[in-house]
Amino acid sequence: MTSRQRILAAVNHRESDRIPVDLGSTPSSGISAVAYSNLKQALGLSSGHTLIYDVVQQLAEPEIEILDCFGVDVVDIGRAFNAAEADWYDITLFNGRPARYPAWFQPRREADGSWTAFAADGTPIAKMPVQSAFYDQTYFPYLDGYPVNFSDLPEQMNKVLWAALAHSPWDKAAQPRFWDQLREQTLALRQHTERALMVVCGCNLFEWGTFLRRMDNFLMDVYTEPVKVEALLDALMEVHLTTLEKVCRAVGDIADILRFGDDLGMDSAPFVSPEIYRRIFKPRHKYLCDFVKKNSQMKTFLHSCGSIYELLPDLIEAGYDIVNPVQTNCVNMEPARLKREFGDDITFWGGGCDTRTVLNNAAPQQVKDHVKERLEILSPGGGFVFNPIHNILPEVPPENIIAMFEAVHEFQ
Repeated sequence: MTSRQRILAAVNHRESDRIPVDLGSTPSSGISAVAYSNLKQALGLSSGHTLIYDVVQQLAEPEIEILDCFGVDVVDIGRAFNAAEADWYDITLFNGRPARYPAWFQPRREADGSWTAFAADGTPIAKMPVQSAFYDQTYFPYLDGYPVNFSDLPEQMNKVLWAALAHSPWDKAAQPRFWDQLREQTLALRQHTERALMVVCGCNLFEWGTFLRRMDNFLMDVYTEPVKVEALLDALMEVHLTTLEKVCRAVGDIADILRFGDDLGMDSAPFVSPEIYRRIFKPRHKYLCDFVKKNSQMKTFLHSCGSIYELLPDLIEAGYDIVNPVQTNCVNMEPARLKREFGDDITFWGGGCDTRTVLNNAAPQQVKDHVKERLEILSPGGGFVFNPIHNILPEVPPENIIAMFEAVHEFQ
């Protein structure tokens, strides 16, 4: 099978010639630049560059040599952009190794050694403390309350770090001919790779409420200001559907999977009750999924951290084909339970290795044993793409990353 066939077989709940693998096709299935630079050194790879394509989470874009080494079957179409030397500049990571930032990203170093990032109008919007692994949001446009109307919503969204500091290809979205270039460069990428193609599109709803109002306020708003919350969500839907229409037209017949995002869970439970989810968020999620399926060939992928067991039946009904990162260290998210109850109805993209306690702390052989146990549970019958639980963080030893992927290939 080709990598693309392997991924699509898994999503269609068929077993393939081997377990499909992801590393870096989304900003929730990737690897930190620090961990990546350590990994390259451990593998003896001195060519190329550690390109930090997602500056918020400080994630590296895996090079073809790494994808080939670990048998990765899917890539983000954003890698077709920022291919020139002039698109990057050199920096030094906190582990002392070289890396590169996108040319457009110009944070300011503060006296205490931290870094501040800015929106296009100069508003400080995010900060990365000394030796931190990512930028924290510091500006919340609607912190003091909802506006009378949402005519300024796109402008305010562009002051939130996730939009203002967007990863490729979206860092080019304001440029002339972007949508034509997106199609042209995605077509070229498809012609040069047999890997499946992922387009990361976001279209968050719950999360955008937290980005605009701040988490504490929005969680109260859902219960105390439901009319205002739904007005905000409707305004967000207008923005998202405008984007989705363009995405489907540009790459809907080329890309294989469209990745949505909406973190709905914390460690112990969903952020909102299933009843609230069904009333406020589910109809809108369903509309987004239906739109993609009506207007493209792409499968729908939802990134949602946390304990979402109680919401999975509704997410399946809403039309999501795939869920990630399958955070099995949360309440009710045991892999055997998930596979038994939902394995025929949704693809688990992740859950293959615990990044909170195992990948960062265990010995390589323990990592291997852990991964093989997960594969025994999650791989039968298809409906599974191997990926650890969320991104590989800076402190993960390269030996453990290598052991993790070796375990997958030994299991075949």
